[in-house]
Amino acid sequence: MDSRATTSVRLASARSLLSRSALTSDTAFLVYLALVTFAIHLVGANNYGYFRDELYYLADGRHLAFGYVDQPPLIGWLAALMDLLTHDNLVALHVVSALAAACLTVVVGLIARELGGGRFAQLLAALASVVAIVFMATGSLFSMDVLDELWWALGAYVLVRLIRRQEPRLWLVFGLIAGVGLLTKLTMLFFGFGVVAGFLLTPLRAQFRTRWPWLGGAIAFVFLLPYILWNATNGWPTPEFWRHYGGLSGGGPLGFFGNQVLIINPFNLPLVIAGLLFYFRRPEGKPFRALGWTYVVLYVLFTLINAKSYFLAPAYPILFAGGALVFERALARASNFKLASAWAGRQRWLVPSYVTALALSGLFFAPFAMPLLPPAGFVSNYGFLTGTGNNGAGQKTAGSFPQYLGDRFGWETMSATVAKVYAGLPAEQRARACVFTVNYGEASALNFFAARYHLPPAISGHNNYYLWGPGSCTGDVIITVGLSQGEDAMSFDSVVQAATVTCDYCMDEENNLPVYVCTQPKAGLSQLWARVKHYN
Repeated sequence: MDSRATTSVRLASARSLLSRSALTSDTAFLVYLALVTFAIHLVGANNYGYFRDELYYLADGRHLAFGYVDQPPLIGWLAALMDLLTHDNLVALHVVSALAAACLTVVVGLIARELGGGRFAQLLAALASVVAIVFMATGSLFSMDVLDELWWALGAYVLVRLIRRQEPRLWLVFGLIAGVGLLTKLTMLFFGFGVVAGFLLTPLRAQFRTRWPWLGGAIAFVFLLPYILWNATNGWPTPEFWRHYGGLSGGGPLGFFGNQVLIINPFNLPLVIAGLLFYFRRPEGKPFRALGWTYVVLYVLFTLINAKSYFLAPAYPILFAGGALVFERALARASNFKLASAWAGRQRWLVPSYVTALALSGLFFAPFAMPLLPPAGFVSNYGFLTGTGNNGAGQKTAGSFPQYLGDRFGWETMSATVAKVYAGLPAEQRARACVFTVNYGEASALNFFAARYHLPPAISGHNNYYLWGPGSCTGDVIITVGLSQGEDAMSFDSVVQAATVTCDYCMDEENNLPVYVCTQPKAGLSQLWARVKHYN
């Protein structure tokens, strides 16, 4: 084909994409909603500063490996790529999470379409995901969670296609998605368990008499294998982390249920109930009942193990999609009633009124979930919800902000305070000094801002930092952040408080932190290192 013909084909393709039918298609409207989601996330992309875990993942990216103590390797690899491309620019990091949230919006709509829904059902399901508080929050953070939610939704979409179109080979695609999910976050194992249980509880159990689900499982396992081998060569730190993990804090059955209503947005509750009715009571939902069972099995499991409420969040797109079909059918039935019926008239307005209320609830909750308001504005208008937000996120910490917002404050202030202490040391001590912190957030922040404030290396015994070791730190002169004097005095003959870290709006556990200068160690750092390890 000559260049003139190639140009003609390209122009024809471009005109097809920009045709009126393409721009007004169901997919186009899902994309428009996704773009709105993306734009809203970008509004707050540069607000409040780096989140604790974002700084930690950036540190992972500077220690590339096939695994980390508390997460699989993908987030560290992605952080390394962002460092290479953008030098860890905060807006660029949040573009990644905003894109994932936008893609999630489209996928949820596609699930509704594959279930048999029309444009209304597709857009309603997508809108439900947009206004879900948990998805708004995770979409504003560079983290594993927003990616995990996307992989679960993609996996559910593939399963719906597999069931509806009777294409068992799609188990291979599901295995590929699950494998990427296992590289992202181990909670994909829960989703896999729920899917298997759901299929076993329905006639779809016959799928397991074919080779396709087993081949899909083998594909997923191949992705997990490097992480298993990394654990084996590093003393199995991940199982030890989970044994000491303090995040199983769902608040008991009642607390877990109440937090589910909160994290999905209370206005989404009718849609969730309708989704359960779709899978378990409606004839059109019966072929997909395995997905309904997937949600139920996971809900019971997470309740029994007292898991954090947001562990179940990635399962809600399944219910949003099914519930949207119930609402769409109800609207269609109401539209067919005669105008003379007053009740029919009310029904015709009921669903549109609900959709309007759902959209408005998203506008109300957005500043509660994302860094959109100035700090003082948040405290004045949404501070009364802080405790509720912490409970929904499985956090017990206090502060002016819920933890998912509050842990973006104070890190540079802490770094500047430690830098003053370091600069005030005698030259001979500065040459041998390093910084030791209680947790990975403090160590990651100090290392991130080290070049700006001319700080020595920061080390810690928390999670990955323990495995990374003390590096070049001799332990002769240590500046500690967050340790009590009693803890410091166990290892040093001289412990002097040199400063106190204070900050506005940060979490209470990061405010009023003592900064000690510790000298004259009682033992070498290599001897003391085993004592500082804590995986939690």
